[in-house]
Parts: sequence; C-alpha cells; structure tokens
Amino acid sequence: MKGKRSQPWVLLTPSLSVIFFFLVVPIGFIIVYSFWIRAATGADIPAFQLGNYKKFFVDFFYPSMLLRTLRISLECVALCVVFGYIPAYFFYQTRTKYKPLLMLLLMLPFWISYIIRTLSWINILGDSGLINYFLLASGILSDPLRLLYNEASVLMGLVQFLLPFMILNIYVSLEGIDKSLHEAARSLGCTEWQAFREVTLPLSLPGVSAGCLLVFVLTAGSYITPMILGGPGNEMIANLIFNRIIGTLDWPFGSAISVILLFLLGLIVYTYNRYLGISQIFKSLGGRTD
Repeated sequence: MKGKRSQPWVLLTPSLSVIFFFLVVPIGFIIVYSFWIRAATGADIPAFQLGNYKKFFVDFFYPSMLLRTLRISLECVALCVVFGYIPAYFFYQTRTKYKPLLMLLLMLPFWISYIIRTLSWINILGDSGLINYFLLASGILSDPLRLLYNEASVLMGLVQFLLPFMILNIYVSLEGIDKSLHEAARSLGCTEWQAFREVTLPLSLPGVSAGCLLVFVLTAGSYITPMILGGPGNEMIANLIFNRIIGTLDWPFGSAISVILLFLLGLIVYTYNRYLGISQIFKSLGGRTD
C-alpha cells in the first residue's frame, strides 16, 4: 500500500526536479539579490536591507511605469476579449467542412518567431511602410503619419501576439457547453440573442476569465513588443528590469523590481483563485459537459 502511495511522486520526480532547478532556484536567487547593496564601485555587496524596494517607491518614475504596465495590460485584455469572442463563437457554431483549416490558420502565427511577427509591424506602420506608402501614393497625405513608436502600436503588437490565446480559451470553453441548452432556451420562447445572453455567454465566462488572466500576465511581462514598437517613453516594467540588469548591471535593484512585479502578478492570480478558482481554467480547457 505504501509503495502504491509513493508511486505517483516517483513518476512526478523528473518534472518536479525540472521545475525546482529551473524555476524555484532562479527565483530564489532573484529574491536574495534584491536585498543586496549596489556599491559605488559597481560591486554587489551581500546584505539584507530594503533599500532597493524603498528606492522603487520613493521615485514616482518607477511606480508610474508599473501603473502604465497595468493599464496597458488591462487595455490589451479588453481588446482581446472584444476581438476574440466573435471568432471563437464562430468556430463554435460553424458546421463548415473547412473548420479544421480555419483552426490551423489560427495556430499558424505560432509557427513564426514572435520577434519576426513584431518586426513585421515596422513594414506596415513605418514612415515608408505599407499604409503610409498607399496614403502618399494616392495623394491623400503629403507627409507620412506617425503610426509607430507610440502606445497604440505597442497595443497592436501585443493584441496580434495574444489574441490567439484568448480565442482558444473561449472556444474550448464554448465547446464544453451542451448545445441542447441553447436549443431548449429557443424552444421556450427566447430569441437568438436572449438565448446567447442567458445561456451561452454565462457558461462561457470561465473560458473568458481564463483567457483574461493569461493575456494579462503575458502582457505585464512583455519586453520585446514595447522595445521594438514603443520606443522611448513607451517602455513597460519588463524593459526597466532589462535595462537595470543588463544595461547598468544593477542586479540588486533590477531584482527588487522583478520581485515587486512577481508579487503583484501573484496577488492577481491569488485574487482570481479566491473568487473564481483556478479550477475554472482547467474546466475551460477540459472536456465537454455533455
């Protein structure tokens, strides 16, 4: 009996070892580094003090960048929900034989490097990009529009990257809904819109919330998109961490910012679990209810 109880842990040992050595241990090092002191000579002195955290909150520049990151993350979540629910609902309702092909097209962006997809926006939004080329060639404008290196271009790049995640979460949640419930609502006198609003939409909310959580966390930690499409003045907190650790080699302060971001995202996940439950994510990704 004792051997049977320990068997699952034996089977999980390789996976747990990988998680421990490649996730827990590095995070532990980052937490330890966050308490060290950055000397004037550039050396990192082992210590246990809260000066790096105090430095973050004393200068409003750093909290303002964190607030900007949270705001952009929320905006990205809202855009992904708006643009993601409609195609997910279409995939759920369509009976076309081309549905597998359409799903393949949805997954196609994952076959291309994220950096290449982000850089492609320069050829579309740049001063000599596709949009400005047609506007200038047609005589509509005499000077190119400034479409790059602003918050809007960062949002477009993030939505392009994260929209498939939202669509897939919502679609899998919709696939778990028994379609007979919708038909029953229609037979009881509901219109198509009423049946959707009263039956389909509430039952799909676990998938929506799971997609929102995933998109929010990935956006908050995004680095490549703000660096390529944002330019100076549109950095996010991950860019600040990179500049501190790689640019100035200030490991203690960069680690402290990383810990603050990690704590904030952990608090968001905890709040989600407290009121919705992490199990809702697995339900949205799990089997059908019929």
